[in-house]
Amino acid sequence: MKNKINFLSLLVFFILWGCNNNSSTSNTESPYEGEVAPTTEEKTNETLERKLIKDGMVEFETDNINLSRKIIFDAVRKYKGYVSSDQEVKYPRRKTNTLVIRIPDHHFDDLLNDATQGVEQFKDKEINVKNVTEEFLDIQARMKTKKELELRYIALLKQAKNVTEILEIEKQIEILRSEIESIEGRLKFIEDRVSFSMLKIILNENTPNETNFGQKFKNGFSNGWENLVWFFVFLVNSWPFILIGLGLFFGIRYYVLKK
Repeated sequence: MKNKINFLSLLVFFILWGCNNNSSTSNTESPYEGEVAPTTEEKTNETLERKLIKDGMVEFETDNINLSRKIIFDAVRKYKGYVSSDQEVKYPRRKTNTLVIRIPDHHFDDLLNDATQGVEQFKDKEINVKNVTEEFLDIQARMKTKKELELRYIALLKQAKNVTEILEIEKQIEILRSEIESIEGRLKFIEDRVSFSMLKIILNENTPNETNFGQKFKNGFSNGWENLVWFFVFLVNSWPFILIGLGLFFGIRYYVLKK
């Protein structure tokens, strides 16, 4: 009974330690007395390369969307990127094509310059850079703490004496594992956004406005040709009946003339 109480006390200690460890950093007294303590970002720059997420959006007019698309896709292939979204919308007098491109961060400016070569004026242009270094380090620290606590639970599991203790420890390990996977997913997301920048390009092309008469004439010609094709299709499918009808016609005519 005494060993069970000691074991449960140890388990409670680990749980409380895991909960309090996340806030221990903020409660620690600063060792920099009489001087300004360096910020987290300053410490980060000394030990780790900054994590920057770069996004951009440009919109411009073009006389030929197909030609502009070719220039953009050639630049994407050149700099080892890829198109994650390609949408086209047509209006009565306008056609719009929206491309979302993912490109290695060190080629962002090169792609932007090559993809917009010859553009004299942008309708809209916006470039944003977000520093996520502090968030990245904070998440890494949380994951390290969670993994250390998981190892302690695993060691404690080996000392369990009965089924109740085993189930309780396994429950805590399962909770920790779920939290660790969530943290790892966030880290991978940040690393992906840092490694591959995102550029959104919107192309606009004006199309000539046809008159009402011209549009009707065009539709009438198209419909007439389609009806002619369907007429020949009908004849091809009905040739046995046409042959029988002709035979009856000439047979009756011959019979009448003979009489």
